[in-house]
Amino acid sequence: MIKVWFLLILISVPNAPSIKYNGFIYPSEEKCLIEQTKLIKAYNNKSSEYKMQTAIDSHCIEFESFRIKGLFPHEA
Repeated sequence: MIKVWFLLILISVPNAPSIKYNGFIYPSEEKCLIEQTKLIKAYNNKSSEYKMQTAIDSHCIEFESFRIKGLFPHEA
């Protein structure tokens, strides 16, 4: 087992029956936090109208995983 970081992105829009979500796996907390910061900056650069129609939240979550091919490029 290895430690990985999961960037969970939660998206809410008006009148939707549920919250949408997306996620990405990163090999380190640092890489996850960098991508989370990029996401927040991109959202903050959106128009006020967009932000009135879309709310987001995100979290970097650590967990144990089986090896994921290609996640650690320095490994053979």
